[in-house]
Amino acid sequence: MSQAAVERERPEIPDKLYFRIGEVSRLAGIKPYVLRFWETEFSSLGPKKSGKGHRLYRRKDVELVLEIKRLLYDKRYTIEGARKFLESRPREAAGKSSDGAVKRSKRSQGDLFSDGAPVLDRIRKELTEILEILA
Repeated sequence: MSQAAVERERPEIPDKLYFRIGEVSRLAGIKPYVLRFWETEFSSLGPKKSGKGHRLYRRKDVELVLEIKRLLYDKRYTIEGARKFLESRPREAAGKSSDGAVKRSKRSQGDLFSDGAPVLDRIRKELTEILEILA
């Protein structure tokens, strides 16, 4: 299958923080009861619940649902096989699709503070000096 065909099949996920079960169902093209069943079978798929008990899926949950659907429906994995595949893949590969294309991802918290060691050393020194003044 060509790259263009893969892009056409994968729905564009709207830029939102949370998705309700109906939205995820429409995006993935599956029924809500299938999503609820998958929650019992895949421990990494665990939407939050609102105060009223509504399921709230994050973007990574929606991406996982699409990956599970691809494994089960397109690749014809069993549920057990899909679970083992998802558990065995390395964390960094989780950001790549099956064709190796890197998905758009947000920077991690570690990236935001990667060059912070000199700043932290200066702050630590200043705090130590304040502690000596107060002691």
